Amino acid sequence: MGNRAPSYPLFSERRSALAVNARIAPDVSPRLREIVTAVVEHLHAAVKQIEPTHEEWLAAIRFLTETGHMCDEWRQEFILLSDVLGVSMLVDAINHRRPGSATENTILGPFFVAGTPVLEHGANLCLDGKGEPLLVRARVVDTDGQPVANAVVDVWQANDDGFYDVQQTGIQPRGNLRGKFVTDAGGAFWFRSIKPRHYPIPNDGPVGKLLASLGRSPNRAAHIHFIIDAAGHEPVITHVFTPDCPYLAEDAVFGVKKSLIGDFERVADAASAAKPGVDSPHWLLEPTFVLQNNVR
Repeated sequence: MGNRAPSYPLFSERRSALAVNARIAPDVSPRLREIVTAVVEHLHAAVKQIEPTHEEWLAAIRFLTETGHMCDEWRQEFILLSDVLGVSMLVDAINHRRPGSATENTILGPFFVAGTPVLEHGANLCLDGKGEPLLVRARVVDTDGQPVANAVVDVWQANDDGFYDVQQTGIQPRGNLRGKFVTDAGGAFWFRSIKPRHYPIPNDGPVGKLLASLGRSPNRAAHIHFIIDAAGHEPVITHVFTPDCPYLAEDAVFGVKKSLIGDFERVADAASAAKPGVDSPHWLLEPTFVLQNNVR
C-alpha cells in the first residue's frame, strides 16, 4: 500500500481558521507555528466580525498594494502604517519593560543617521539659524541615582520648519540639529539647540489618506530624540516632548508618554545664561535620563 495523503479538516465558515492552521507541517519551528496560528485566528475572527463585501476586501488589497509601492530605500510605508496603528509602540513597550525609575523607551523614527560625530559639550546643533534658542543641560544616572560616565548620547530633531536635515538635502546644512556627546565623570552633557516644533509625518501616500479618512491628525508632537548607550546598562531610545505642544494628546504614532514630557523653562535674564554663547532670552531644558543596569 502507498503512503496515504494526510487528512485535513475541510474548510467551512465556522472552522475556517482551524482548516488553515491544520495544514502547518508537524516539523515547523514551534515559534513560527505559534505566530502563524495566532495571526490566522485573529485575522479570520476580524473578517467574521466585519463581514466585508468583495468590493471592500479588494479595496483592502489595493491599499496594501499601494503601501508596498510607496516603499523604497528612503521610505518605508509599511513601518509608517505600523506606527500610526500603534503597533510599533506596542512592540517597543513589550520589548522594553523597565522598572518605574528607568527612562521609558519610545520609537526610533525613520530619521536617525548613524555615524554622527562626537561634539564638545556646549556645541550649537542649530546650523540654519532658525528657531527659538534652547539650552539643554542633561544628566545620565543609573537606577540607584549614581552618575553614568562615558555614556554616548545621540541627539537629533527637526528644524523650525518641521523637517529633518535628511529630508532637505541641499536646503538644510548637512548635520543640522544632530550631535553626539559623551557624558563627563558626573554623568552630565550639555548643548545648544532650538525649541522643537511639531511636524507632519509623510502623508502623501496611502497611510496619509487613511489618517485623513479617519479624521486623525498626521502631526507628531514636538520632541527631541535621544539614544543613550553606556557599558553595563540597557540602551535607551527615547524622546523629550514639549509640554505646550497642541498635539501631545494626538501624536500620530502614539509616541508620547507622560514621563517623557519635559520641563521647558523660559529664561529671559542674560545673567542666568551661565555658559558662553548662550542667547538670551532662551529656553532651558534639564532632563535626567535613568539607565537600567544590564540584567545578568
